[in-house]
Parts: sequence; C-alpha cells; structure tokens
Amino acid sequence: MNASDLHKLTDWLIGGARSAADPRRMMAESCERLVQAGMPLWRVNVFVRTLRPDIFGLSFIWRPGAEVVVNSADFDAPESPEFRRSPLAILYEKEQEVRFRLDDPESRRFPFFDDMRAEGVTDYIALPLIFSDGIVHSSSWTTRQPAGFSDEQLAYLRALVTPLARIVEIINLRRTAANLLDTYVGNRAGERILGGQIRRGHTDTMHAAIWLSDLRGFTALSDRLPAETVVDILNGYFDCQVSSIRTHGGEVLKFMGDGLLAVFPIEAQDGDIQQVCSQVLEAARESRASVQAMQYPIGETVERFRFGVALHVGKILYGNIGGGNRLDFTCIGPAVNLAARLEKIAGRLNRTIVASESFAGFCREGWSDLGEFPISGFSKAERVYGLLDETSVA
Repeated sequence: MNASDLHKLTDWLIGGARSAADPRRMMAESCERLVQAGMPLWRVNVFVRTLRPDIFGLSFIWRPGAEVVVNSADFDAPESPEFRRSPLAILYEKEQEVRFRLDDPESRRFPFFDDMRAEGVTDYIALPLIFSDGIVHSSSWTTRQPAGFSDEQLAYLRALVTPLARIVEIINLRRTAANLLDTYVGNRAGERILGGQIRRGHTDTMHAAIWLSDLRGFTALSDRLPAETVVDILNGYFDCQVSSIRTHGGEVLKFMGDGLLAVFPIEAQDGDIQQVCSQVLEAARESRASVQAMQYPIGETVERFRFGVALHVGKILYGNIGGGNRLDFTCIGPAVNLAARLEKIAGRLNRTIVASESFAGFCREGWSDLGEFPISGFSKAERVYGLLDETSVA
C-alpha cells in the first residue's frame, strides 16, 4: 500500500473534501483514492440516519467502475427481519466493529453474506461512524482479495473512520438543515434562507398563481371527534393536495389549521402564465378527485369529506416577516387577501373550485360566470368563476 496516498486521503477528509461537491462524489472519490493507494476494495456502504419525516436513513453504496447508488430505509427498517439478521444489527447493538471472513462457517448465519459470496467477496468489516453527538452510524467494507484484508489494510480502515465520520457528519448536518427547511417552509423558501436571506424585511416581489383551500365543516368535525382522529384526518386530507401541487410546479407555503396556502411562480411571459394556470387547474382537479375518494371509518359509519379551493393570479410579497428573532417566511399582499375572500365565497356557493376573473382569463375553457361579488376590504366587486363540470353541492 502507498502510505503517501493514504496520508493525502486523510488530509483531504480533514480539510473538508472540498473537491467533492456532493455526498455521492465524496463517497466515490474517497473509495477511488483508497483503491489508488492499494486498498483492494469491492463494495463499500456508508449508512447515515436522517432527520426527515419520510425516511429513516440513507445508504451510499460504492462499487468499482460504477456510480454510487443511494438507497433509502423506511422507519420500520431497524425492526425488519432482514436487518435483524444482518451483521450491522450487531454493530448498532454493541456499537463496535464487526468482522467476518466469508469462508468462516459462522458467517453462514447471515443471509446478506450469501449474496456477497456470489460476488466473490472474501472478507467483510463493518466499522461504526460515531458523530460528535454520540449517535452511531455505520460503514462496511468488503474485498475480493483471495486472502482477505491484510492486518495493515484493516489498521488503516480503522484509522480512516474517524476523519471519515467528521466529514460525513458535516455533510449530513448540511443536508439536515436543507431537509428541515424544505419540510417546514418549502424548497424555494429553504434555498433562500440557506442562501442568507434571514433578516426581517428581506423580501422579493413574485408574480404567481395563488392556491388557498380549506376543509368544509372542519369546526364541527373537530368538535365531535377526538383530537388524534382529527389530526389523522387532516394529514390524509393534506396528502390529497400536496402531491398534486408539487407535481404541477407549486410550493406549499403554509398549513393553517385546515387551510393550505400554495404558490405557483410565474415568469414574465404571457405564455408562461397560461401554462402555469393550466397546471394549477390540473392540480386542483386531481385534488378534488382525491378528496372525494377519501374515506375515514369511524365506528359503524364512514366519514366523507369536501373541500374548497380558490385560484387567483397576482403579485405577492415573498420573504421574512415577524418580530425580533422569530420570523416567518411567507407571502402577503392584496392578491393573497383576495384569494382568501374567494375561498369564503366558494364555501357560500357550495363550490369546490372557484377562480378570480384574472385566473379564469388565462384558462378560458371550462368556466361558468357565477356573478359579481363585493369583496370585504376591496373597493370594487370581483367577478367569480366556477367550473362547468361542477354544480353547487348541497
């Protein structure tokens, strides 16, 4: 093995692995440098627990000559039979390294090694990656070298995991910050906050289609059902909208009780406005179908649900608003206020989807004129439109 190359790799990790722009690249470059230094690696896996609402952790798997593969693990993964019968279960339980030669009969009790033997693997070592907060993550290293890893090679891998754990922790913290911001304020707002837009008054003007919806009869629902049931219903109800909103280019800014505020950014060209409004309308139709299909059994009855959504186009002020060091990244402006008033009109008319005249004007087909309505706080009435394929629902 080339001691100079190994020292350079260690120094590179300690220095922040600056030539690797993302976790995949860091993983690939680390393994490639090890192979160049004479380490006979075959399959390397780094698993890191994440702070995300949808997955338990991510594994980064490297093999020579292939792209790094990233797999996610669900929250039930640690309790799964596959994990319980894997060598990593021992690592996490005892928080110490695990090593098996694959010609050792003892290795036969782990089904994972059957696949490794089929690939020609001869030796396996799993080493804990311990972060500064004491949480244990893992790395595993395999070789197809006939004699397995040498004592010198094992000693270097054991020494390498400390600087490796530091850089993996730094990358994981950055990803965690981005994931948390994406989860709680949305991707677009999260990028701005991470980019330094964190002072009160940091705002931009955005031209956008605005979506504001709420669940019909939510107050009565909350009054007659246990709080835990109401939360479960709300989560299912929001699932009916969020996927469609994001698929069609929107960003959910805020959940307000049973209300949902989303925006679909628009570029300056008129053609883009028409395309965005068409996407918003398609998301609204999909959400309507999903909510109509939503059922929730309560005792001997099955609860069904209705919602309303108002669509509008206009300029909004988008950025940091709040007091002291407690801020909210949100949008405000007359356009948002008008969307909120339109949503109330949708409720009075027993309509699911309504639109302002400006929004309907960019999606000319499929609308019926519901009339002109005075808008609280606005100097003039607003003409409101509903979908032709929808009549008032009792």
